[in-house]
Amino acid sequence: MTVETEVFSPAPASFDTYAEGLDDRIRDRLRIERLRSGKRSLMNRLALGLALVGPGLLVMLGDNDAGGVITYAQTGATYGLSLFIPLMIPLGFIAYLVQEMTIRLGAVTRRGHAEMIWKRYGKFWGAFSLIDLVAANILTLMTEFIGVRVASEVFHVPYVMTIPLAFMLVTGVLVFLNYFAWERVSLFIAAFNLIFVPLALFSHPDWSAVAGTFTGASGWAVPGGVFSASFLILVSANIGTTIAPWQLFFQQSCIVDKGLLVKDIKASRRDLMLGVIGMVLVATAIIILAGQYLHGLPNASSLDDDAVVSSIGAKLGQAAMIVFALGLLEAGLIAAIVVTASTAWAIGEALDVPRSVNVSPRRSLYFYAPAVLGTAVAAGTLMLPNVPVGFLNLTVQVIATVFMPAAMLFLLMLLNDRELLGSHVNSPLRNALSVGVMVMLIVCNALYGISTVFPNAL
Repeated sequence: MTVETEVFSPAPASFDTYAEGLDDRIRDRLRIERLRSGKRSLMNRLALGLALVGPGLLVMLGDNDAGGVITYAQTGATYGLSLFIPLMIPLGFIAYLVQEMTIRLGAVTRRGHAEMIWKRYGKFWGAFSLIDLVAANILTLMTEFIGVRVASEVFHVPYVMTIPLAFMLVTGVLVFLNYFAWERVSLFIAAFNLIFVPLALFSHPDWSAVAGTFTGASGWAVPGGVFSASFLILVSANIGTTIAPWQLFFQQSCIVDKGLLVKDIKASRRDLMLGVIGMVLVATAIIILAGQYLHGLPNASSLDDDAVVSSIGAKLGQAAMIVFALGLLEAGLIAAIVVTASTAWAIGEALDVPRSVNVSPRRSLYFYAPAVLGTAVAAGTLMLPNVPVGFLNLTVQVIATVFMPAAMLFLLMLLNDRELLGSHVNSPLRNALSVGVMVMLIVCNALYGISTVFPNAL
């Protein structure tokens, strides 16, 4: 009997003995198969569901990173309780549409996203996509350490201590834990992303005005017009913090490293939907909070992390400021963990070296070292004084929007490759919706570029 056949078969009674000597991925797979073939009790089904969650929750809650938190706060501060609140729902559907494709691609091919591009389209396009990803990831990581830096100032701890500690946590869980432990630790940290929801609820915003944003009763007028540079940059930033290239690479590789198969696609979709719901709830909560209490502040669209946190404290008190700072710290940590992992997987796939969180550093230095180095560059940059954090934050989100059409083009070509996916290729409807998303991104980028270079042209 081959190992593959054994993995797909129900685990024997002597599971623990049998698992000895097998690598961690097969052991994790056997754990899932044992739960699947066991009694159909409520506890067993719950344990199976918990064993299958991970990639979807992590990619979407990690998407609400420190940069995203500040982007949502800037959005609410600039436009108040406005059309950006209902806009989060279609953005959530777009995120699900895009990320669901990586589930099918990973489960069917059992190959990561970078590996598929390199082997299907050659070294040139593989290198092109990898360079884009690594550059964007380092910039994104800088925004995560901004969150750590600002939170440390709230707690009166020097950031020269907290940033190195955060760096050691982010890289340590990747380097020293196996996949199962890395995923569980990451999920534990990600759960605190939801802290913004009770913060918004207990701040007692005007719920009638919030409800009015869905009907237009609260007014959808955009000061300066929809073609103003300030409006377009916030639209681009909100899209960029909802869907970004690193997410494609992360979730597909995460599916592969977890050992999920075609039979797990439905469970992975549920996992992703839970993540999308969490992402939308958190984003909406932050916009509501900022829209109610920060709207109308001077230079609202350019508020940096420090200004947002201090303004929350001034409006809602010290306790609210501490909770917001904790949320910002968590957002930076979980995003740094998943973005660093996406870099490791992508470079490992490109270099064709052992590429799994289950692999020890001694066996695959080239898998871990580039990711650790990229994270060190980002952390080191934020140790410097006078970093333009507000400008950097919005710029990173907009860059994600600029890079996304090319990333989606590769994804769409792979999802329409019947030789690779067979019956799991995209349907015509999914293709039409995905092309629509690409066109929206391109138009948004073009309008923003025109409004920036020629302010009076639109």
